[in-house]
Amino acid sequence: MARGFPRRPKEGDFSSPLRSAAVAARVGLWLGVCFGIAFLTGLYSHFSQDTPPWLTLPTRPVNLYRWTQGLHVLAGTAAVPLLIVKLWTVYPRLFARFPAGRRDLVLTGLERGSIAILGGGSIFQLMTGLQNTAQWYPWRFNFRGTHYAVAWITIGALLVHIAVKLPVIRAAFGSDVEARQPSDRAVTAERSAGLSRRGLLRATWLASGVAVLTTAGIAVPALRRVSVFGVRSGSGPQDLPVNKSARAAHVTARALDPSYRLELRNGNTVRRLRRDELLALPQAARTLPIACVEGWSASARWSGVQLRDLLAIVGSSADVDLVVRSLQVGGAYSVMDLPANFVRDDDTLLALGLNGEDLSIDHGFPCRIIAPARPGVLQTKWVASIEVAR
Repeated sequence: MARGFPRRPKEGDFSSPLRSAAVAARVGLWLGVCFGIAFLTGLYSHFSQDTPPWLTLPTRPVNLYRWTQGLHVLAGTAAVPLLIVKLWTVYPRLFARFPAGRRDLVLTGLERGSIAILGGGSIFQLMTGLQNTAQWYPWRFNFRGTHYAVAWITIGALLVHIAVKLPVIRAAFGSDVEARQPSDRAVTAERSAGLSRRGLLRATWLASGVAVLTTAGIAVPALRRVSVFGVRSGSGPQDLPVNKSARAAHVTARALDPSYRLELRNGNTVRRLRRDELLALPQAARTLPIACVEGWSASARWSGVQLRDLLAIVGSSADVDLVVRSLQVGGAYSVMDLPANFVRDDDTLLALGLNGEDLSIDHGFPCRIIAPARPGVLQTKWVASIEVAR
């Protein structure tokens, strides 16, 4: 080797007895649980926003999306300390020599490949997910589509990794965590004079618990005072946080224009209603959450007109899909499809009021959609028109 270049590390150079199959398996188990929860709840969030024709999502319980997306973010948060410890534990295996036998060589290749994809995918998912909760997007790719695609790749690599390492995992769980296993080739026989393996595991569980506790307030109001890393405190106009203001959406002038009319359209039948005409219709009040993809959520008391009453004005039943358009020009969510099961639900309103007051402009004045168990991005603000889909 040329002088001046460091020697390539070998597996035996990493002598800490804390690095072991026993620790890796136990941390990996809980990391897998967190990834499984995040994957399943992430699928639900994705299908809530891009619902395939064959799928009908439920409207009950009304907090369903709030719970699933809160779990999604908290599982990802809990996974961060677990992933750090897991990667530290298995890092020496990257420097192990490849075996000579064909079968062992194939298995080792699968192991190394799955680790590379799993490690890279995990870091990407957790990093971009946490940045999404803070609404910080220092990239040009579409977050939701990319996050969804990489989730499938990461879960696939995780399943391959588990299949390849299953014998080692079984042996690790079948013995005491402090016992040295044949697979612990990179460690010395002596116990650490400081932290034990059990101590490392306890510290890892504690770190994950603290991470969750200091974040959970975004979805659990009772924890907001201790959740110092929660991106939403629960405060905002009319005691409800705002993701996008009227100014940011460039709708202030149109929303406050005295000539505003809500357009209702059913084929060739069209009605245009002023806000005072909407207020003159039968009013209903419902307590429903706003739950966003970033994980934060909050409940509020909404008042307004049930959609079925609006549709009756243009001669339509409530058993129809709707297309709702916002006054916002452009943007990924300025046009929203509302499936029939949400349209006919008694809790789905064209909201005109919030927490006993007229709807503020940042919450969607002159009117907005509020429906149970729906992502916040689909609760269209500054509604311009509602059309029966054909």
